[in-house]
Parts: sequence; C-alpha cells; structure tokens
Amino acid sequence: MPPETPPARHVIEALADPTRRAIVEALRAGPKPVGVIAGGLPVSRPAVSQHLRVLTDAGLARVTPKGNRRYYELAPEGVESLRRYLDTLWDDALAAFADAARKSARE
Repeated sequence: MPPETPPARHVIEALADPTRRAIVEALRAGPKPVGVIAGGLPVSRPAVSQHLRVLTDAGLARVTPKGNRRYYELAPEGVESLRRYLDTLWDDALAAFADAARKSARE
C-alpha cells in the first residue's frame, strides 16, 4: 500500500517558493543527487537540502539512498493530489458558469 499523500494544501504551499519550483523542474528529467540539483541553483547546498525536505514532506518528492548519496525524484502521488484538487476547482467553476449562463438566459 502506498504511503498516504499529504493534502493538496501542503503541495501548493511547497510550490509557492520559486526555488522549490526550480527543483521540481530539475527533477522532471529524473532522479538526481543533492549536489547535482544544487549545482543548477543560486542557493547553497544546505538550502537545497532544506527545500528538498519541504518537497518530500509535501509528498512531491521522494528520496532513495544509493551508496553514500541520496537521490531525489518526483513522487507521482503528490502531483496527483494536486491534480485532483485542481480538477475539483475546475469542475466547481464550470458548474458555477453553467448556472450563471442558465440564469442569464432566463432573464
């Protein structure tokens, strides 16, 4: 059974930071160790580690130890929780739009 996914709110909060969004973009290409991720960012390696911790806690990333390195990768279940949340918002917005259109047509 997969681990429980944190609520979408945690995912949104994690993605609010531009450095974390840049890390997510870097991880789209596949698993990477912290040093490689940090090499492409204008922040220190310890700062990248802290950002990775936030992304991991939010369910957006997961870590796999390999030898003396820790590889980070995107966690599809975290992205899926965000997608489900956005789908709900979209469905609600469409329903409200349809109601407004029907109401306007009657007037």
